[in-house]
Amino acid sequence: MKKIFILLTIFSLISCNSQGKKPIPGVTEYQKNLNMQFKDASRSPLKKRDLKKFEKLDFFKVDSSFVTVANLQKIENAPLFKMATTTDRTAFYKEYGNLLFMLKGKEFQLTLYQSQEDLENEDTKDLLFLPFTDNTSGNESYGAGRYMNLSINDITKDNTIVLNFNNTYNPYCAYNELFSCPLTPRKNHIDIAVKAGIKTFKK
Repeated sequence: MKKIFILLTIFSLISCNSQGKKPIPGVTEYQKNLNMQFKDASRSPLKKRDLKKFEKLDFFKVDSSFVTVANLQKIENAPLFKMATTTDRTAFYKEYGNLLFMLKGKEFQLTLYQSQEDLENEDTKDLLFLPFTDNTSGNESYGAGRYMNLSINDITKDNTIVLNFNNTYNPYCAYNELFSCPLTPRKNHIDIAVKAGIKTFKK
């Protein structure tokens, strides 16, 4: 009888603890994973004072009209170039290709990049980098632009790739000026308000 009581007590404590845990905020898995990363002190870019008060990141409402299929025009033998950053750090990238796509009934083109650092690492050599600004930049979203991570493995045999602007993130320097972040090239501007994805960080 005593053993049964002890087991019931342990089960009750576990049950209470699991019920007491706050669920990770976020509408989609992408948002939940990003919020979980920012809550984790070992991975978060937030300053200590901001981390103490942090609850969740702000996102625009998820909007399926900002999910589109882009045609990729690959750029062969593109040279490395220095991409400007928020600090004196030198970052080398090459143009991987041009993305042609439609949003809100308008045609746009963005350049897709690949970093030298990723190319030299076996684990990240397939990563592609898409920085962009739009008509929310500097107001509802971060002024220096937002980022989207893609992969060579996402490209179909027909040279198309899905762009989901709901799955965007801010450069770390939006949260902490100690980080060095690539600045979005001027040509990577979308001349509409992309009200999808991450919003500016309110400290």
